[in-house]
Amino acid sequence: MIQGTASDAGKSTLVAGLGRLLARRGVRVAPFKPQNMALNSAVTADGGEIGRAQAVQAMACGVKPTVHMNPILLKPHSDTGAQVIVQGKAITNMQAQAYHDYKTVAMNAVLESHQTLMQQYACVLVEGAGSPAEINLRKGDIANMGFAEAVDCDVLLVADIDKGGVFAQLVGTLALLSPSEQRRVKGFIINRFRGDISLLESGLTWLEDRTGIPVLGVIPYLQKFHLEAEDGIDQQQEVRDGALKVRVPVLPRISNHTDFDPLRLHPGVDLQFVGPGHRLGPCDLIVLPGSKSVRADLEHLTEQGWAGELTKHLRYGGKVLGICGGFQMLGQEIHDPEGIEGTPGSSKALGLLDCATTLTPEKALTNVSGELLPDGAACSGYEIHAGRTDGPALNRPFAKLTNNTELAHDAVTFDGAMSDDNQIRATYLHGIFESTPAMYNILNWAGLNTQQDVFDYDAFRDAEIERLADTLEQHLNLDKVLALAGVQASV
Repeated sequence: MIQGTASDAGKSTLVAGLGRLLARRGVRVAPFKPQNMALNSAVTADGGEIGRAQAVQAMACGVKPTVHMNPILLKPHSDTGAQVIVQGKAITNMQAQAYHDYKTVAMNAVLESHQTLMQQYACVLVEGAGSPAEINLRKGDIANMGFAEAVDCDVLLVADIDKGGVFAQLVGTLALLSPSEQRRVKGFIINRFRGDISLLESGLTWLEDRTGIPVLGVIPYLQKFHLEAEDGIDQQQEVRDGALKVRVPVLPRISNHTDFDPLRLHPGVDLQFVGPGHRLGPCDLIVLPGSKSVRADLEHLTEQGWAGELTKHLRYGGKVLGICGGFQMLGQEIHDPEGIEGTPGSSKALGLLDCATTLTPEKALTNVSGELLPDGAACSGYEIHAGRTDGPALNRPFAKLTNNTELAHDAVTFDGAMSDDNQIRATYLHGIFESTPAMYNILNWAGLNTQQDVFDYDAFRDAEIERLADTLEQHLNLDKVLALAGVQASV
């Protein structure tokens, strides 16, 4: 099990890299995260929903993601409440205190899923959540040491030296664990190191002498490394002069912002996330992203003045694309009669497409492929949404699709809508930009004039995982790390 001294210490990255290392050695390996809190999610082949990070880790391991790789997913819809997803299916919304009391039930699903993976794979790489030293969350813990104790699992503790205070991170975390938990920690890994390693060695010696725990690796800082984010948006944004300008308003409950990774990495695109208090400004394309709380985020969008900017943008000939919740916002009204995402009621939407949405308890969870209309560009993606959208605007659909989820019918369906003047397009498809033909179809519609040096996101992502695995192979004590995983280094 990989645990961290804090969020974003490198747990997800290490699991992905170790998964690729083991897969390259012919080991059948799977990722596992008992509990994840994130608004970036993915649809599994068996029609369930898990954290996006675990889907990427499964990709690194060369296996299909399943609901058992992330049995508990929490999707926040407010500061104190979240939708609770158990083994791929949303069961209810809960406030924080109610979920704290529910953990004993959740642990049963966690242990069942872990046992399922243990029976199917030679090695299971477990990722913790946040830090194991959160004193207020220790009771009933299912995400870190509570899980490790339940299944008798060894632990590697990773810390991010780039944030500073790495020795305090490791020693402090260890000090706040119980004696039995401390004995589970078999090694430290220091992540994102820059500089001369010789200047760190005296500190490593001190750390090992003080704790009796070996440092099993110092991982260098990988410049411009890309792996899809588990949840938070990377605040470092590269401005590309002369590129196609794409702007994405950051909503309070923005979901699946990893949709935009292919655009952020495209050399011909200048994509900027625009936060509260900032203007969208002149651009070629505005994309309204997905949202876990569509009506509340729509209100936020209006309060920020972005709704008015959208109207001005269209008046000057700009293009607008809505994805999932963004699609719903572009219609006339959004109805939530059962309080699926908050207080029951209806909201007037942006009124830019002639359609309306009613939120429903049943969630659409599908993997699809097909073609964009009217040009026929190949596309694929996944749907994760509660609600049905109807209206005349759907008579000009965005895509023609086939459901690829296991046990699903292969019936052809139509998705999304386009405005009569073709300035607005809308879709329920997440991951649409990962399909190279679809990405270029949309970018050309938005005004990109060249297709030189076509950017293939899938190939780029796989090359980054390979770069990560090569780095770990060079800088980890693999004999000891693989031995802890029950794998011989010579395999």
